[in-house]
Amino acid sequence: MKIKFLDIQKINQNHQTEIEEQLISVHRSGWYLLGKSTENFENNLSQYLGAKHAIGVANGLDALRLIIRAYKELGIFKNGDEIIVPANTYIASVLAITDNNLTPIFVEPDLQTHNLDIKKIETTITSKTCAIMTVHLYGQVSFDQELEHIAKKHRLKIIEDNAQAIGAKYNSKKTGSLGDAAGFSFYPGKNLGALGDGGAVATNDDQLASTIRALANYGSSEKYVNVYQGLNSRLDEIQAAILDVKLRALDDDNWKRRNIAEKYLSKIKNTKIILPNLPLNPEAHVWHLFVIRSKMRNKLHAYLDEKGIQCIIHYPIPPHKQKCYSSYNHLEYPITELLCNEVLSIPISQVMEDDEVNYVINALNNF
Repeated sequence: MKIKFLDIQKINQNHQTEIEEQLISVHRSGWYLLGKSTENFENNLSQYLGAKHAIGVANGLDALRLIIRAYKELGIFKNGDEIIVPANTYIASVLAITDNNLTPIFVEPDLQTHNLDIKKIETTITSKTCAIMTVHLYGQVSFDQELEHIAKKHRLKIIEDNAQAIGAKYNSKKTGSLGDAAGFSFYPGKNLGALGDGGAVATNDDQLASTIRALANYGSSEKYVNVYQGLNSRLDEIQAAILDVKLRALDDDNWKRRNIAEKYLSKIKNTKIILPNLPLNPEAHVWHLFVIRSKMRNKLHAYLDEKGIQCIIHYPIPPHKQKCYSSYNHLEYPITELLCNEVLSIPISQVMEDDEVNYVINALNNF
């Protein structure tokens, strides 16, 4: 048996008729940017999230870049300020900070959840700290009352990197509506994926939202009148229309992922494999990734590959050890580096069949 890590083609085939109808509709409309499809998706996304504003942008990295840039334009952040960020996040979280001439301050993750260890935040706060970027890694909520308390106490903004956890909930509120602003990615492999790149920003802050809209459109909210030295970062009409179709199925798709995760957690018994934790509230995780750990990760990876099970390592090199951040290469974050050496993501998606799930379970138990 051959099992893809993620069968994106099969996921999109579930919506094939509606997607093709939208492609034809946008094509025939003659309007391909900043049109009705984008407006409809933004409205539906903001309603889904419970956020006042949702702004479509070109990709998830731009979503985070634009949030930070807008806070700078509003005089809330400035060059040299510091943003706390998990040490084990995907590099996009860090790129958004450094691209704006701010400084990332890395904080170790919790070994059990792989999310930011909130207990370790306060010791890293300085007079230059302006924000905490919490990353809902792998699809699990990274937020609690202590995080809110710390941010309020030190007058810090909370920026959510919600590239992986759309639809997850904390106390009945969805990720993306928990902090001051949130960035989303609609990369094709996400739980809500486009047929190309796409992203969004969500916020309840009117001024921030209008600033981001202008920045993403060459710094202009009125044609040929440029208030800011902006970017060109817009969600196109085709991607918006496709995302609007798939948004309607998102909650059902996330529940299918949860069911597979629960089956993995109850039936994988191999003591050489460390399984992720199941949150007390199942809705706190949408299982964008199912990440196991093993001290024999490379052997396990090769074994599963021989069995026809495609797996991916998220992520083998942490940001502070990347060549592009050589000035941070001397830093040591033992928990982050341990995870980078042990993590392995196994297949999980809303289109996996029962026999495929069972095949993965049996293969892991027989390792």
